[in-house]
Amino acid sequence: MPPTLQSLGLDQLPRADRLTLVQALWDSIASEAPVPISEARRRELERRADEDDASPDDLIPWEQVKAETRARFRP
Repeated sequence: MPPTLQSLGLDQLPRADRLTLVQALWDSIASEAPVPISEARRRELERRADEDDASPDDLIPWEQVKAETRARFRP
């Protein structure tokens, strides 16, 4: 039986500590081998990269994206 959050006592940790553990776990998994992606996802990434290369000036500043996103999801 695989370990659970409860059996390891991780459910008792503060949220910030659990988030730190999540990042550490992900980093350990990512360092072992590349995460496989499907051929469809690879093609989509290539399409997006080609589109970006074709229009390098077609950008939205990060501050604008952040402000619009916050305004959209503000309670």
